[in-house]
Amino acid sequence: MTSASPNQNSSLNHLLPPNWKTKITEWLQEDIPSFDYGGYVVGEKETTAILYGKSEGIVAGVPFFTEIFEQLGCRVEWHVKEGEVLKPIQTCAHVYGPVRQILIGERTALNMMARCSGIASQAHRLRILKEKNGFKGVIAGTRKTTPGFRLVEKYGMLVGGADTHRMDLSSMIMLKDNHVWSTGSITAAVQKAKAVGGFALKIEVECRSEEEADEAIAAGADIVMLDNYEGDALKIAAGNIKQRWAAKGRQVLVECSGGVTEQNIEGYFCDAIDIISLGSMTQGVSFVDFSLKVQKNA
Repeated sequence: MTSASPNQNSSLNHLLPPNWKTKITEWLQEDIPSFDYGGYVVGEKETTAILYGKSEGIVAGVPFFTEIFEQLGCRVEWHVKEGEVLKPIQTCAHVYGPVRQILIGERTALNMMARCSGIASQAHRLRILKEKNGFKGVIAGTRKTTPGFRLVEKYGMLVGGADTHRMDLSSMIMLKDNHVWSTGSITAAVQKAKAVGGFALKIEVECRSEEEADEAIAAGADIVMLDNYEGDALKIAAGNIKQRWAAKGRQVLVECSGGVTEQNIEGYFCDAIDIISLGSMTQGVSFVDFSLKVQKNA
């Protein structure tokens, strides 16, 4: 089977933070705040349920799915691997345990798998476009993630082969228009950022023109983001910036963002662009369809 993940045919759960399992507990507590009325109907008899993949995509979310059911006293046996290409209708896993416990975890697990796999699938398609066009830069997500679900969405990006960009506000210093306007100038904003970020954190500045990019680089920015540029204007601006500062002995990364989608990203590929970031990798992404079916009594 083809794998989309950089770690071929392997889960990335060893990247997860120590407290990730508490997030699963919170999901289950949110879904059943009081009584499980439907669970009363089915009882605690041991049964088996099958996870079916019903649409094409990349499988992502295996450790989260497994943990949901393990917290409910069930066991999961997987027949597909993280990052594997799904060919519907495909048997992905068996879940064994008390029927009530399986049904408690069903919707939470399916919701997570559908979204995580959807993000991984889009990341994988973007990576294929990158390779097809010979683009040497990075395709990344953004911080446009769902509150409380960021870890899963960023995980899906990694499984699909995309860069996560910033995990959070503490991961690199990005100065956007509101930071600059509130501080008074790009130079002042960068100087203040350098004073607290020290040598360990890179600084990126959102820029609307070559002049703003030059000011940011002169002030000490490591990355400039050309925001909402289109077509040839983007490529010309990026090329000018790289060439101008290379002549001065400065290597700077150029990122473009704003309005980039899977449908138009090929128009952004060029040698002067180092990073292309897409909020659409997590916003409005299509889900992968899964279902979990309890086996009927003989």
